[in-house]
Amino acid sequence: MTIDLHQPLDRPAPALPAASPSSVSHLTPGRWEAANRHLLRKALAEFSHERILRPEPVSSPEPVSTPEPGTYRIGSPDGAHEYRFDARVLELDHWSIDAASIRHFHRGTEAPLDAVEFITIFHEVLGIRIGMLPVYLEEISSTLASHAYKQAAGHPSAAELAAGVTRGGDVAADFQAIERSMTEGHPCFVANNGRLGFGITDYHAFAPETGAPVQLEWIAVHRGHAVFTSSAGLDYATHLAAELGPLLGTFHAVLQGQDLDPAAYFLLPVHPWQWENKLTVTFAAEIAGRRIVYLGTGVDQYQAQQSIRTFFNTSAPGRNYVKTALSVLNMGFMRGLSPQYMKATPAINDWLRALITSDEALQRRGFTMIGEVAAVGYHNPCYEAGSAEGSPYRKMLSALWRESPLPLLRDGQQLATMASLLHVDAAGKPMASALIGRSGLAPADWLRRYFEAYLIPLVHCLYRYGLAFMPHGENVILVLEDGVPVRAIMKDIAEEIVVMGDRVDLPDEVSRIKADVPDGDQVLAIFTDVFDCIFRFLAALLEEDGMLSGEDFWRTAAQAIRDYQRQHPDLADQFARHDLFAPDFELSCLNRLQLRNNQHMLDLADPSGGLQKAGRLANPLARFLGR
Repeated sequence: MTIDLHQPLDRPAPALPAASPSSVSHLTPGRWEAANRHLLRKALAEFSHERILRPEPVSSPEPVSTPEPGTYRIGSPDGAHEYRFDARVLELDHWSIDAASIRHFHRGTEAPLDAVEFITIFHEVLGIRIGMLPVYLEEISSTLASHAYKQAAGHPSAAELAAGVTRGGDVAADFQAIERSMTEGHPCFVANNGRLGFGITDYHAFAPETGAPVQLEWIAVHRGHAVFTSSAGLDYATHLAAELGPLLGTFHAVLQGQDLDPAAYFLLPVHPWQWENKLTVTFAAEIAGRRIVYLGTGVDQYQAQQSIRTFFNTSAPGRNYVKTALSVLNMGFMRGLSPQYMKATPAINDWLRALITSDEALQRRGFTMIGEVAAVGYHNPCYEAGSAEGSPYRKMLSALWRESPLPLLRDGQQLATMASLLHVDAAGKPMASALIGRSGLAPADWLRRYFEAYLIPLVHCLYRYGLAFMPHGENVILVLEDGVPVRAIMKDIAEEIVVMGDRVDLPDEVSRIKADVPDGDQVLAIFTDVFDCIFRFLAALLEEDGMLSGEDFWRTAAQAIRDYQRQHPDLADQFARHDLFAPDFELSCLNRLQLRNNQHMLDLADPSGGLQKAGRLANPLARFLGR
């Protein structure tokens, strides 16, 4: 197979959709009912997992300490509403709920399922302040609407995605088919498709699940207010020439036509929504003063990734991703980009790349990253002086370029976002099961390969360096061979990694990533971010699909970690300090963060300071200690 890194993917660009009856054709009664049932299942499961809701067995008026399979109820504070459902409780207090069994009763009479109504009824129990409740309800409504769209879109089956929809070895097209076919956002967050700020036309144009081609807008920003940084050996002129080609000369001519010197500006791509809805209004003075100059629309077509503000170049898949500032509210944050953070981004990536390439244990497992090689940040002095640290008004105009994963592939390999391991198609088939089926391996053998590619490198980074990633499904790309994960590629580096403790000396230019994390919280980088937020769901999917029992899932994980520990006796003190076989660990709750403040749920500079905890979870590895 030959990969042409600059051949456009074969999908024509449709005209920007206009608002019309067809714009909302996905919002039908049947799809809306299915979306509500789906989201209520998740809300009941995750709020129960986080011990906000306390389901009671229908046969008993009191909650039980160890829930058994059966029918459960949750009553509203005023006694007027009751929700009943059938469930099993799996490892890590994972509530496996039968969606078809969920019933809602209002004063004894069965009533429709309505997720917005459910949140309204229970908002005090959930801890949502009345001032934030309407915003959270809007996020719930948006999440429901996106699920209705995904039902209508008719995405490929799990088996088709696992095999490659093009059947012709077009790895870029197959990769992007997976990216736009995911029917679920973050597995823990209930309101995970908020995107507040998008109207229906914006949704069709820019939501990842639509797969609509996007052409970015380009502006010039005056160097007196902007900073460009890049990886070692990459300069501004070389970088822009590679990204824009002949269009670079066209954009320079636009500046010259206004008697402006191109050498006084940096060129910057912006999200079309951001230009239309924010920059032309909020930064109007900068435009009038020619500190920002609109240049025109780029030529290359991009596809929005699941993170909504990052774009894959479908015209030239070997070129860089582009990540843009986007002032829409999504899952607890306004999705801007800080120019202050952008300044250090390439240096942080260079430092991490050097660490990864010099580490034999990581190299043996193929663990790697795609670097954020260049960034531009624009500083608006008035908004920076007039806003608090971390304000969205300080993050309205920046962009970064991230390497494409395509050049990392060998013949016969394909790419898949790791989020796809938790994807379930319209027929109820998990993609993880489809990949296992394609591989021809026994499920436990396939799982061990996955753990070697993904889990063990993360464990090693924690033990060797005190280094933690934000390794959720959207931040990891898996390289697959015949359905088998053979290596993991990390992305979204500079805003997400943290170095804890004093095992690594950091250069001054990357010191931002060092954080004072209490010793007991450091191991949560595995327990929470990997076990509770990914493996809890993957283990449940494989068990529910009859592929692998939870017992075998966690036994395989324990064996992988034990084998790694035997290979590194020099780290024995760290194994004891951060014991992955401890009897239990603290339950750190993500929904509680969003419910507390759904517009700024965590300070990224202090990742452990604002954690919301709710007791402890039994560690599923503990029973395999010494086995």
